[in-house]
Amino acid sequence: MRSPIFIALDTPDIERAKGIASAVRHHIGGIKLGLEFFAANGPEGVKEMAALDLPIFLDLKLHDIPNTVAKAVQALRPIEPAILTVHAGGGRAMMEDAKAAAPMNTKVVGVTVLTSLDGEDLHDMGVDGDPHDQVARLTELAKLSGLDGIVCSGRELKAAKKIWPDGFFVVPGVRPSSGKTGDQKRIVTPADALHSGASIIVIGRPITQAEEPDLAARAIEATL
Repeated sequence: MRSPIFIALDTPDIERAKGIASAVRHHIGGIKLGLEFFAANGPEGVKEMAALDLPIFLDLKLHDIPNTVAKAVQALRPIEPAILTVHAGGGRAMMEDAKAAAPMNTKVVGVTVLTSLDGEDLHDMGVDGDPHDQVARLTELAKLSGLDGIVCSGRELKAAKKIWPDGFFVVPGVRPSSGKTGDQKRIVTPADALHSGASIIVIGRPITQAEEPDLAARAIEATL
């Protein structure tokens, strides 16, 4: 990858997604496609985006019983995404089966605590401790399960990297210092995320909602 920046194209409009990706392609390392895009366009839409010759991060956050997740990953094999997400909260057996079912060149990473959640949200769900504690627990579990890495906020990244020095770390909720936080609660700047050890950083609205996405991506790239 020429850049650690993966652009989050959270839109059901495949032509808009193609247009943005084409405009910023020289300043990013890959494309993140999530549930909104996948629900509207399915596997064929992902293949169309892959034709742009940029790595695909398929962020479906799979979470179900181990057999169901394994079969879902098997069904996605023809796409051969560079990165695929499952929820680490699904447990060790689920993560083991997901990794076993994935293509050899696909990194399977476990989502720990969504960046839209904070300590109060975890308390409401009956989870003891703060996001830092939960990320640490799930990082250890993902490592034991044979995954390639995790997804966590930049705020917990240093602690996660101590647990898993050679893990692959995806950091979403990344915002430029001048950017709006939106629905994210645990955010860091792109430079801070990389300094803390991120393998890739995921950036969406600061680029996709800019008047000139190419200039926005270029400005962020210049801070790294």
